[in-house]
Amino acid sequence: MYAKAAEMILSSKRCIAFTGAGISVESGIPPFRGENGLWNKYDPETFDISYFTHYPAKSWKIIKDIFYDLFKEVKPNAAHYALAELEQRKLLHGIITQNVDSLHHDAGSRTIYEFHGSFRKLVCLNCSKKINLRSVSLEKLPPLCEKCSGILKPDAVFFGESIPEPAHSKSFFETEKADLFILVGTTGEVAPANMIPRIAKHKGAGIIEINIEKSAYTDSITDLFLKGRATRVMENTMEEIDKIQHG
Repeated sequence: MYAKAAEMILSSKRCIAFTGAGISVESGIPPFRGENGLWNKYDPETFDISYFTHYPAKSWKIIKDIFYDLFKEVKPNAAHYALAELEQRKLLHGIITQNVDSLHHDAGSRTIYEFHGSFRKLVCLNCSKKINLRSVSLEKLPPLCEKCSGILKPDAVFFGESIPEPAHSKSFFETEKADLFILVGTTGEVAPANMIPRIAKHKGAGIIEINIEKSAYTDSITDLFLKGRATRVMENTMEEIDKIQHG
């Protein structure tokens, strides 16, 4: 199976990775959905843009607890690094990620389309200025924009918001052009992102899926299903690529 995945990657001309929460679980970030998901502990309404604009301080308290206190020490894992290495070897053209943790950046990947934005940047709801998290104090909530004193919000997609540009357009452009998609840790439940692999398949791309269990894609569009943790599967696949390339 891993040898087959390696062959598919090596013979591809434009390979794209499509990642979901499952790739970051081994870095210590729980998924939003499922048995140990964040929505079991926190009210999803906190991440609705309408709720945020009405109760920014309440929303920010939960946001800070999860994304800026609980996750501040998280590091990329072997699966993130493997994708970065594939890109360095020119075997991967880019990554479309649904994740907002920026771990692909930390691992060294360069071409990343953050479909749902990122919690590493903040955006002012008043003047739209974008600010790096490192330059903002979260001691007093909600944080305010230095330029206009507007309320700052994480530059990630909340419920009720549209997918940001240029990530939206570029993701669908890559979807049209790719001849191979590697799905890593995505359930296929979140729209409109969940349409991306299906469009790629419709356009003729091969689909490799890496997941700990079957997803909405497995029995419908997946060509090769590699069951297991993302780190182990990616490490084994990289070993097979090395064998083929270096004998």
